[in-house]
Amino acid sequence: MGQKIHPLGFRLGTTQNQDSIWFAQPRDYSENLKEDKIIRDCIKNYIQKTSGVEGIGRIKIKKRIDVIKVIIDIGFPTLLMESKPQIIEELQTTVEKKVNCVTRKINITITRIQNPYSDPNILAEFIAGQLKNRISFRQAIKKAIELAEQAGTKGVQVQIAGRIDGKEIARVEWIREGRVPLQTIRAKIDYCSYPVRTIYGVLGIKVWIFLNND
Repeated sequence: MGQKIHPLGFRLGTTQNQDSIWFAQPRDYSENLKEDKIIRDCIKNYIQKTSGVEGIGRIKIKKRIDVIKVIIDIGFPTLLMESKPQIIEELQTTVEKKVNCVTRKINITITRIQNPYSDPNILAEFIAGQLKNRISFRQAIKKAIELAEQAGTKGVQVQIAGRIDGKEIARVEWIREGRVPLQTIRAKIDYCSYPVRTIYGVLGIKVWIFLNND
C-alpha cells in the first residue's frame, strides 16, 4: 500500500518552518501544546464571529518567558478592520482570558497574505463555503483551481471525501491541475486538511499547492 506522509512534516527544515517556536521541559511540554491549541481555536472562533469568514492562512506562535507573540496571516484583513477597527485589542483580551496569562503578556500582530488564494487554508475555506451553498463539488473545485492559478501557483490538487452531493455511499474525488511533486523535498508545497459540516454529514477537504522550487 502507498505510504502517505504529511507534506509539511516531510519538509521541515528544508522549505518548511515550525508554526510554534518555544522550548519546554518534558513535564511542561503537553501543557504548552494544549495552550497553543486553545490560542489558535480562540482566534479562529473570534474572527469568524466578527467578520463571518475566517480567511486565516497560518497562526504562528513564539513564546518567551514573559511574552507570547502571535502572528496571524490573514488573506482579507481589510474586511476585518472595517467591521471592527479595535479588533486587535479585543482579540488580545479574549485570548488572555482563555489562556491563564498572569505573568505573561500576549502580543498579537496581523499580517496580510499577498495572494490569498495561493494559501491552501483560504482555498479550502472557499470550497467549504461553496459546498454549504449546495453548489456541485466539481464546479466548486474547478472555481478554486482557477483562483489558485490566477494567484500564480505552479500546481494545485484538491481532494474531497465523504457523502459528496448527498449520495448514500461515501467516496473520494480529486482533481489536479499542473504539477504537484509530493516526493521532491525541495519543492515548496503547502497543504491543509479542512473539515466541513454539510446537511448530509461531514466532508473532508484536502488541498495541496505547489508554489515553487527552492
